[in-house]
Amino acid sequence: MPRDIILKVDNLSKEFPVRSGLLRRQVGTVKAVQQVSFELERGETLGIVGESGCGKTTLVRSIVRLIEPTQGSVKLKVNGSEIDLVSLSRRELRKSRRHVQMVFQDPVASLNPRIPVLEVVGEPLIVNRICKGEELKRRVGELLEMVGLRAIDMHRYPHAFSGGQRQRIGIARALALRPELVIADEPVSALDVSVRAQILNLLSDLKEQLRLSLVFIGHDLSVIRHICDRVAVMYLGRIVEIGKTEAIFSQPSHPYTEALLSAVPIPDPEQQRKRQRIRLSGEPPSPVDPPPGCAFHPRCRYKVDSCAVQQPELVDTGSEVKTACFRADEIELKGVTE
Repeated sequence: MPRDIILKVDNLSKEFPVRSGLLRRQVGTVKAVQQVSFELERGETLGIVGESGCGKTTLVRSIVRLIEPTQGSVKLKVNGSEIDLVSLSRRELRKSRRHVQMVFQDPVASLNPRIPVLEVVGEPLIVNRICKGEELKRRVGELLEMVGLRAIDMHRYPHAFSGGQRQRIGIARALALRPELVIADEPVSALDVSVRAQILNLLSDLKEQLRLSLVFIGHDLSVIRHICDRVAVMYLGRIVEIGKTEAIFSQPSHPYTEALLSAVPIPDPEQQRKRQRIRLSGEPPSPVDPPPGCAFHPRCRYKVDSCAVQQPELVDTGSEVKTACFRADEIELKGVTE
């Protein structure tokens, strides 16, 4: 059966100029995202993980062109045909954005406090001239009930809701245009643990109900394992490992992935006590001046001479996993067991 690819990102990069002095001359370049490529199937959830500053948020914002990518292509499948979001004019992009929407990290900052929920959730419907008046109220009421709120809540303002309820409003707004792809940028990181579980269950239910495709950014690897079908691990702007979630969690192929997974708690206290935490030496290199070769080699305990001079490419390492490591087939790394 052929794969139904809804999103194809190819060689996507984003660089920011570093300016200094009175004349604001460019003195360097921040290489925030470097040559990222991946595919997303319809109905699939892809998790993107990595340390703070690795380029996760810059990557997804480049995908939807909230910031302009430096190079690369982002092809979205709409009604059986592909469109390259990067090459679209602003007018064309505005029409295409109804097919891909974002849920932002901060549910407070992402909602306008000066307008009622009716206008917050209904704005996409108004801007795209889909409905207005009583029909708008009916559609907004349906969206609010879909995410676990009451239709009457549309007349209240965002400050009257809790953090979890505000995030539900953000999800309702993202679903207003019935998109095929939703990008969630750490949607539960600012919420309490109990509320976090409710939002994750909501996203899972909506994904099945609406057959959504989801790109999910997160720091909590336990959450990623629960909600994602595949995982992409980023380090200093590059994807260093990508593949099926269970395959990566049980048997990682990249040393950086192994270090991240060593911090995931295990429910069994006895196994947790016996487990050895991998602590990486030093800080992540600066994206302004990345090291030559593999960017992870200054902190890697398995490095060899070639790691310092050549950038490894993503290659198949079995079990539907691709890894950018010269020693992926030589070393046996530890994953997370139940």
